[in-house]
Amino acid sequence: MTPFQWPVRVYYEDTDAGGVVYYAHYLKFLERARTEWLRAMGFEQHLIRQQQGVLFGVRAVTIEYKKPARLDDQLSVGVDVTELRKASISLDQVITNNMGELIVMAHVNIVCLHSDSFTPSPVPETIVEAVKKCI
Repeated sequence: MTPFQWPVRVYYEDTDAGGVVYYAHYLKFLERARTEWLRAMGFEQHLIRQQQGVLFGVRAVTIEYKKPARLDDQLSVGVDVTELRKASISLDQVITNNMGELIVMAHVNIVCLHSDSFTPSPVPETIVEAVKKCI
């Protein structure tokens, strides 16, 4: 299956004094794409918390910066499921520019947590079924 893609435009606020995207802002781009990936499957994060009593948190990120992105660049952020476990989902994420050049590669592990105690919780079955379609 084709990985989910989300467009992101680089704004002035995303750049550093050198005119390139500040390294930590790529994490925000990755987060936005994961949120939109869930939304595209019919899941709003605030409703998951309200209705199911769980939320997702990032457990680990491995990121590799390949090439700088600059002001006004149009980027595409991909989300590709690599593993679904009882209480976590592992994803490969890439950011490319509008010429298809690789900007960032990341491996992200998100964990499902009880919203009150922040202890691990099984991923809700409705989400499991939707994610299985992405594998």
